[in-house]
Amino acid sequence: MGHGFIWWVVVGALAGILAKAISPGDKGEPKGCILTILLGIAGSVIVGFIMRNVLGDTDGGGFIGTLVGATIGALALIFIFKKFWAR
Repeated sequence: MGHGFIWWVVVGALAGILAKAISPGDKGEPKGCILTILLGIAGSVIVGFIMRNVLGDTDGGGFIGTLVGATIGALALIFIFKKFWAR
């Protein structure tokens, strides 16, 4: 666990916080610091995979591009989660 792990946690935390601010929970979804970070990390992984494998982008867009992509991924996960949670 080196610099890469810390980077994932920092970007994940920021992306999760931004995603939860844009789409706050109102249906009793699980909340908390750890889940917010995991949400952001998962969003980052999903968007990173799509960017590399589907679009062929290996640059990543730097910090801002990574943060925006991770936030979009986290928002997508929140949307999916809300669809299934509401049932």
